[in-house]
Amino acid sequence: MARFTGLRPAMPVICLALLLSACETTGPAPEPTPTVPVAQTPAEPPPRVVTPRLAAAAEALTRMAALQERLYRIAAPLLINNADLCKSSTRNLLGFTARNRYWYPGEYNEAANIAFDMGERLQVTGVLAGSGAARAGLRRGDNLISASGKALPVGPNASSTVGAVFGPLVASHASLALQIERDDKTRELTIPVTRACGFVIELGNADNVNSYADGQRVMVTRGMLQFAKNDEEVAYLLAKGMAHNILGHAASQRSTGTIGSIIDNLTNVRPDTSMLIGSGGIKAMPPELDAAADQLSMYLLVRASVGIDGAPAFWKRLAATYPATVLNSYVANHPGTSARLAAIDKATADIRAKQVAKKTVAP
Repeated sequence: MARFTGLRPAMPVICLALLLSACETTGPAPEPTPTVPVAQTPAEPPPRVVTPRLAAAAEALTRMAALQERLYRIAAPLLINNADLCKSSTRNLLGFTARNRYWYPGEYNEAANIAFDMGERLQVTGVLAGSGAARAGLRRGDNLISASGKALPVGPNASSTVGAVFGPLVASHASLALQIERDDKTRELTIPVTRACGFVIELGNADNVNSYADGQRVMVTRGMLQFAKNDEEVAYLLAKGMAHNILGHAASQRSTGTIGSIIDNLTNVRPDTSMLIGSGGIKAMPPELDAAADQLSMYLLVRASVGIDGAPAFWKRLAATYPATVLNSYVANHPGTSARLAAIDKATADIRAKQVAKKTVAP
């Protein structure tokens, strides 16, 4: 990943000084010469001062963006290839996310402008691989101008109000005419809607080794991404969170609000980590519900062409490294490791039998 190295140097401003001198004469004073006004070249704005603190903030945003992009890439086939298993959570999606600089608080507002050249307009921050947006050629960094002829909001409230424009259009159209700006040029794209699981995939800006699902979202923390050895192991976590959402476990445990508050907090650039003290208020998932989610997750993974042979070893390593005694870790919230492994073995055997028989892989 490229590191932030600062701003491009400002163009130098060249100042010209004209020195005038007068000679004394003994004759009469000459007639004054009419003064011809000289057009003034506007002064260039002073170069922006990037303090070490601001540079560090831009660097932090760049790292976060790379992690979020990785999550979005891994999640793409899970969301798209399992639309028929997500039941009531299946949605028509455009397949991209967008923010502007005002989504970031305080000094990170300016840092977003430095790191991503992010300004008043909404800028594409992620494109779901395999989605209509990806097929249409939309790219991260594109600025959004209008959708189906409707101007998209700009400024401080753009991120929270753009849904009112996109929502009705996506619900009633098979595609969306999107006007964007890229490389200072306006372009027109036609974005087909994508039928997919409508779960939001989030990065948690904390070092606890955990993953959360509140019924609508799946979050994986920075600490968990560091623990996972490869993308396949990250996919195990995303599929497990999706399975919990599909099965409605957060609602049945009456923990939707608690988990939702933790996700809301950890999506912040600078979260309040005091919320992670102890259990964070989350009740441990009963082994039978956890096993049901583990079983369903195996089908989600195979349908997304993710290998499942490494799943038992991953969950064993997680339980051994961060056991239930480590508060606010994944195993503390999901302690039923033995039930989990049994459910994975059962699902794997059923999947292999269906593959041999050339039947649809579904629970």
